[in-house]
Amino acid sequence: MTSPIEYSAAMLSFMEQMNERLPQNKNLMEMFKNGFRNTLDTTIQRMPDGTTFVITGDIPAMWLRDSAAQVRPFLVLSQADRDMADMIEGLVRRQMKCILVDPYANAFNASPSGKGHHDDLTEMNPWLWERKYEIDSLCYPIQLSYLLWKNTGRISQFDDTFKQAVRLILSLWATEQRHETDSPYTFQRLNCPPTDTLIREGKGSITGYTGMTWSGFRPSDDACTYGYLVPSNMFAVVVLCDLAEIADEVLHDAALAADARALGEEIDRGIREFGIYDHPVYGKIYAYETDGLGNFNLMDDANVPSLLSIPYLGYAGSDDPVYQNTRRFILGKENPYFFQGTAAEGIGSPHTPERHTWPIALAMQGLTTSDRAEKARMLHLLETTTADTGLMHESFNVDDPFRYTRPWFSWANMMFCELLMDFCGVRVKK
Repeated sequence: MTSPIEYSAAMLSFMEQMNERLPQNKNLMEMFKNGFRNTLDTTIQRMPDGTTFVITGDIPAMWLRDSAAQVRPFLVLSQADRDMADMIEGLVRRQMKCILVDPYANAFNASPSGKGHHDDLTEMNPWLWERKYEIDSLCYPIQLSYLLWKNTGRISQFDDTFKQAVRLILSLWATEQRHETDSPYTFQRLNCPPTDTLIREGKGSITGYTGMTWSGFRPSDDACTYGYLVPSNMFAVVVLCDLAEIADEVLHDAALAADARALGEEIDRGIREFGIYDHPVYGKIYAYETDGLGNFNLMDDANVPSLLSIPYLGYAGSDDPVYQNTRRFILGKENPYFFQGTAAEGIGSPHTPERHTWPIALAMQGLTTSDRAEKARMLHLLETTTADTGLMHESFNVDDPFRYTRPWFSWANMMFCELLMDFCGVRVKK
């Protein structure tokens, strides 16, 4: 898949500015260029209808989450590069159309080809590649539309399709506050690892009402152990606040603004009441998952939204005491997916092999600290663990970076680029 986007004068100028800020490290700058070019050249397709279709890498489908994360650093360029802004607006338009096709789906085909997981026991249609319901799949498009506005002043993405899609999202999230009694969603995959399907004939584990909204799967596409995925609910709170601002200042829709704020407040109360665990060593920490019935899953996963990413999401500052306690917990041995080795240490995932950490998590560790030395350490780890490819992988073994999953992974490449931009003082406006 070839990108229709040529390297514009604005992009070439930006590369020169970055180069001037990194005069002592040509290797990091070359990796930065590799990340930008890899995403532009291999994942982005402008469609005949004016929308943009973005694949994750080695799978010919578009994930709502990944596609938004992949283009996020380009928002900085979109301030001076109209074509880049058009590309991002095209992606927002495509994402909103996808949500109207099925708000429970996480990944879509470029056409109604019927490709993907059509043997799954759920309500598939030819546009869907996969129908694993994940809260963050609906958060990311709202956030991207908001950030496009904040970084360019553009509001044409807030069209009738956008308004229909966000209304559908609000309705779904309200329904999934009472998943056990009100939800129509079930999902089963046969002859697969347990993480690829939901128990109880596709309904998932039992949950009680908390005010939070239920998720079947994590941003890793692995099944939730307990249905209230706390970092994804935090992301929902943030984007509902963003949506209320859009409704107030752009759409002039007081009812939409009020509904978004009310739902965000309900979810936030649920997080505060049910999503915090009193740890005997670390004090009050955020749980990764809970069921509203007294059970907690204490861990973190590399994929975003994660507990590590709370300040990046905008839910709480990096100096928030509960976040600081949580950060100490998840960056230590009591997090079952924190791995330490001779080459690196960092957060991994049950989605990948034991003792594999993720570049996404290393980049996020750098993006969520105010300590410049820690940012530099994360950049060094990312620089020295590419297995001589100059690109990020999905994950790698903390003792041997030449043992990795996926030769390249666009989301990870762009997270590295965003960390390097942050280190150089270049940030997406929020």
